[in-house]
Amino acid sequence: MATFSYLAACTQRLRFLPYVLVLPFYHPLELASRYGTLDHLSGGRLVLGLGVGNLEEEFDLLDVPFKDRGPRADDSLKALRAALSNRVVSYDGPYYSFENLVIDPHAAQERLPLWVGGHSKRALRRAVTLGDGWCPAPQSFRGPSPELMRQMLDEAAPPAGFDVVFSPASRLDPIKDPDSVTTMLDTAEKAGGTLVNLTVWHESLAHYLEQLEAFAELAGLDSQQG
Repeated sequence: MATFSYLAACTQRLRFLPYVLVLPFYHPLELASRYGTLDHLSGGRLVLGLGVGNLEEEFDLLDVPFKDRGPRADDSLKALRAALSNRVVSYDGPYYSFENLVIDPHAAQERLPLWVGGHSKRALRRAVTLGDGWCPAPQSFRGPSPELMRQMLDEAAPPAGFDVVFSPASRLDPIKDPDSVTTMLDTAEKAGGTLVNLTVWHESLAHYLEQLEAFAELAGLDSQQG
């Protein structure tokens, strides 16, 4: 939060994505207040990445129930949606309930994007029904292969405008190996990705910026807007 707030004051176009917050560890009002304030301060440049969590040891350490984490996370998503973008908020669900509470400041975006993490079919269904996007883990971290991602998306039938984050299998080198960028973009499109979780080889800030410029040119993007 401190880093994002500082960067929000120093930038104008950069968007911010916590990737991901484990929903059962927080009360939805806590998230709505903290991240609603960040969205307000950044002028509506926040995307919230949210997940259910899968390490029972972490739940035990925080004294949070593990077995019902799925239904608890679903209710939290609904409560969070109700609380993020309004000053006076109410919600009544099986795990969370509140009435006529004031959240000020609150999110600047009328519908702050909620991206759901996780690589299972249940995670994707949660994203489609309760969120605005899906950000599965990379294949190297047990995430789906491009072929499986395409199959899962076809079965889930997400609505128009639904975001899907595609993570390349390895870092890219747009300057020395432009063909790998073209291949990756083609793979991402076939898999159903709408955004790329991009990492590039770099040895300095100047080199990193050069790599981004090269990637933008190869991808046909306006580097001044992307």
